[in-house]
Amino acid sequence: MDTKALDSLLSQLHAASALAGGKGTATATKPTQGGGFGELLKSSLDQVNGTQQNATQLAKDFEMGSSSVSLQDVMIASSKANISFQATVQVRNRLVSAYHDIMSMQL
Repeated sequence: MDTKALDSLLSQLHAASALAGGKGTATATKPTQGGGFGELLKSSLDQVNGTQQNATQLAKDFEMGSSSVSLQDVMIASSKANISFQATVQVRNRLVSAYHDIMSMQL
């Protein structure tokens, strides 16, 4: 997952949380790619999916006995896929929490 995209996503979550908590007005930061929040989220999920597919393919190649893939490569790719997935789950949890905070606000 791109760190700039994750930083932008987290800053948007903090802004939404501050707004939901009534701590003044929050200014939303626009992503530098110009695609909006949905596009940023989709590209991040696509990167996580690509990382997982790469790890799966390396594991299959290793199991089939390919000489170009080592066990270290498989383990590193698997760890990267796991870490990126766990980060995505944490971002999702924060998004759900922010959504619940916003929905529980009184108008």
